[in-house]
Amino acid sequence: MKVLAYTSPARGHLNPMMGPLLELRRRGAEVHVRTLFPAVESVRAAGLEAEPLDPAIEALRHDDHRARNQIQSGARSFATFKARAPLEVPDFEAALDAVRPDLALVDCTTYGAKAVAERRGLPWAESQPFLLQESAPGVPPAGLGLRPKGGPLGALRDRPLNLVASRFDVRARLPPVNAGRAAAGLPRLATVAESVHRAPLTLYFTAEPFDYPRPLHPSVRMVGPGLWNPPGVAPVELPTGERPLVLVACSSEFQDDGAIAAAALAGLRDHRLVVTTAGVDPTGLGDPGDALVARFLPHAEILPHADVVVCHGGMGVTQKALSFGVPVCVVPWGRDQLDVAAHVVEAEAGTRVPRRKLSPTTLAAAVEAARACRPGAARVKAGFEATGGERTAADALEALV
Repeated sequence: MKVLAYTSPARGHLNPMMGPLLELRRRGAEVHVRTLFPAVESVRAAGLEAEPLDPAIEALRHDDHRARNQIQSGARSFATFKARAPLEVPDFEAALDAVRPDLALVDCTTYGAKAVAERRGLPWAESQPFLLQESAPGVPPAGLGLRPKGGPLGALRDRPLNLVASRFDVRARLPPVNAGRAAAGLPRLATVAESVHRAPLTLYFTAEPFDYPRPLHPSVRMVGPGLWNPPGVAPVELPTGERPLVLVACSSEFQDDGAIAAAALAGLRDHRLVVTTAGVDPTGLGDPGDALVARFLPHAEILPHADVVVCHGGMGVTQKALSFGVPVCVVPWGRDQLDVAAHVVEAEAGTRVPRRKLSPTTLAAAVEAARACRPGAARVKAGFEATGGERTAADALEALV
């Protein structure tokens, strides 16, 4: 069996796919990946075939960190997806013609590639590496960082917010869908609701109790988080001593969230610190003291020793921490991260510090409170493991062929 995986140019969208893809490779499949250029060599080192996306796609970078509010941030993100969609159509078609796969796994934000997969009618699945954004009974509208609120008061709160979300769907979420469909020669859709679950299978990289209880479409399969780490260059030498160890992680895509690392370096000096700045230049963040600071380090080597993880609330690092039973202190910076933080708090698996209240003092207090959330983190870990993870995902993918 030949498999082709197509991602957006973001590590947080590639990494969850890798576990199921490597499991298919172990079962004898020939697996090809199209992804961001900087990740190609690590995918090849893991044993898969890999080529970069069209550089013109990767050149269209997100600028949502420049937004003044959450709605504007979301609009900027979807504008980037819209600009990429027409370029994805010939890029994905060329990959399909070169590989001639029996099965495709396509990232949920690659609207042009999804349209091509639908038009060609080949067996394909959608990769959903972040929380579902569609409305559901008892689930608050996405993007606002709200926790569920039951009863009449919850319905009263959510009703006007769902109207706001519907208007956002029309203005921001639907245009990239139709940009991809137009480029692929498919008819336009009238609503965002028509655009979801068009793939025969959606791999949903999460599980309860991290996700709120909700009815799922029959094509959606919860498979827990993707836990793949790119191969490390050398073993990580952690700071020594008996002090609690805190892993601080900035976004792998640039979001200008270096203030999280700076606050940690200033406020957590009584902890052992490991700081991965990823998309942020580590210079200029302040005196590192005895902290280990690097752009990238293999988190899987650090998490077994960590007491708390401090992060921006990206689904990848947040769920990876919880998969080790490590509680999280989230400073949501934008995008879907307000919702991720709300899910962490609702699951009693960590704490949240609003971006506008971030300081060395508030962060230190929230980290201390998060240390008491280890039982909640353990419940989330158990929920992830109950899905069967990459084996369940690989079984579902094989069943499509």
